[in-house]
Amino acid sequence: MLTIKCFEVNPIQENTYLVSDETKEAVIIDCGTFYSQEHQALITYLRNEGLKLRHLLCTHGHLDHCFGNYTIYKELGVKAEVMADDEFLITRLDEQARNMFGFELEDEVPPVGRYLSKEDIIGFGHHQLTVIPTPGHTPGSCVFFCEQEQVAFTGDTLFHLSVGRTDFERGSYLDLIKSMQLLRQTLPGTTKLYPGHGGSTTMSIELANNPYLGGSV
Repeated sequence: MLTIKCFEVNPIQENTYLVSDETKEAVIIDCGTFYSQEHQALITYLRNEGLKLRHLLCTHGHLDHCFGNYTIYKELGVKAEVMADDEFLITRLDEQARNMFGFELEDEVPPVGRYLSKEDIIGFGHHQLTVIPTPGHTPGSCVFFCEQEQVAFTGDTLFHLSVGRTDFERGSYLDLIKSMQLLRQTLPGTTKLYPGHGGSTTMSIELANNPYLGGSV
């Protein structure tokens, strides 16, 4: 059974997820820790729970979801994994800080460990996450789906009753709507959704109430 610990972090209130199972193997999804106390809280939780970090996963390459990647690389030696179509973002975190947030990054831009592709399988412990490409918010946005547990981490693609913005560099509203259609076809209604911002929801709730999934937009 999965244990999902959510840390709401950084000035944009991003959700960083630490996901583990009974084997004590774990993955981090969207490490957006920004302040030193946020970095420390995440590392302390990992160590206190005796967890072995196997993967550092990114639903996309925007900086607010990657602030903490350098800390994880420096402290634990684990490199980020992201869809190849977001290489232009994940390798330019310093430019994002300057252009989108108006400050200079203090840390180095950490190396990328792996570029993900459609239907790649991320294994840890007794569980697997399937990579579902969902371009729109960014060209390399994706959802990580655990079919065993009916759980999906949707990043900034799908929120409770809403979807991610498409007005950033190389965003596409048309692609986002196509991604919503794919999620309708792929995720069962029982799937619990953990987005990059805001509270969790379920696919059945979104199918019934989210206009971007209901076909009325």
